[in-house]
Amino acid sequence: MKADTLRGHLDALLLAVLDGRKLHGYAIIEALSLRSDGALDLPTGTVYPALRRLERAGYLASEWDVVAGRKRRTYRLTRPGQQELAAERAEWQEFTTVIGGVLRGSE
Repeated sequence: MKADTLRGHLDALLLAVLDGRKLHGYAIIEALSLRSDGALDLPTGTVYPALRRLERAGYLASEWDVVAGRKRRTYRLTRPGQQELAAERAEWQEFTTVIGGVLRGSE
């Protein structure tokens, strides 16, 4: 998938994989890959700065946990993060409906 295609959607993707669970950074990358059947194979240099930005915005909270015997920073959605995810989902639905109508062409 082209990197330009993801532009503007990374935050929503990260919030979505954290919906209802707490994950460390590498597990977030794995979840994105799994949910996209391998189409989203994002580098850590893209994901970690976005996670820190979302945390500064108040959409994520993080804490240090021991995962599989290793100390890792785990992330979870905050209430504002849940609200932002709901808004992102609604916006995506509207976007896909509009673009889908145009791409289908005249019938």
